[in-house]
Amino acid sequence: MAGHSQFKNIMHKKGKQDAIRSKLFSKLAREITVAAKMGMPDPAMNPRLRLAVLAARAENMPKDNIERAIKKASGGDSENYDEVRYEGYAPGGVAVIVEALTDNRNRTAGEVRSYFTKSGGALAETGAVSFMFDHVGSIEFDAKAGSEDAVMEAAIEAGADDVVSSSDGHEIVTSLEALSEVTKALEAKFGEPKKSKLIWRPQNTIVVDDEAGEKILKLIGNLEDNDDVQNVYANFEISDALMQKMQG
Repeated sequence: MAGHSQFKNIMHKKGKQDAIRSKLFSKLAREITVAAKMGMPDPAMNPRLRLAVLAARAENMPKDNIERAIKKASGGDSENYDEVRYEGYAPGGVAVIVEALTDNRNRTAGEVRSYFTKSGGALAETGAVSFMFDHVGSIEFDAKAGSEDAVMEAAIEAGADDVVSSSDGHEIVTSLEALSEVTKALEAKFGEPKKSKLIWRPQNTIVVDDEAGEKILKLIGNLEDNDDVQNVYANFEISDALMQKMQG
């Protein structure tokens, strides 16, 4: 009986992971289609599309899925998506930025607002919290891609603003405008990066207690689970114990 129960739990976990992966691929495909629609359908000629394809490859999205998403942009039946940014406050005064691609602004706004309200937070006007973040380019490589000195030297030469290296890997920070070119230069030296995208980096973080932390993590989980939401950023820190509890 115990063996059967264990097998069931493993299958349930795998099913959950498959569902998460499927949702991730859908979001990556949506970004690829939007990027291809806004410019050339050739990643070499379209910086945003190139970054979207890199992001998809980093998550092991099948090549067929990527090509299908690009082709969808030129089809007459493809949906039109609006890029929308929502800003709000989570419990503990934590600032949250939500980026979405939606074909129905009213639906997405209503859903995002309800997540904030149910968590004890509140949606605010655009611009209410974004001044607490820097909108920058972020490129990530595995630690084995190169030594700290080699990555630092190449990044400076390519026009990056900052490099943070640790045992987990290297993160190169760039301006919005330089992200594509710096990515290209570093890719030529170290191979494809793990990630290359525009992010909202908090200027300072707030340490919250476990009660607020649980509510914030639940809010972020609900937001990330929404089909229209592409990215969520927040300026908070929680205890390692709470992180392990939520992951468990």
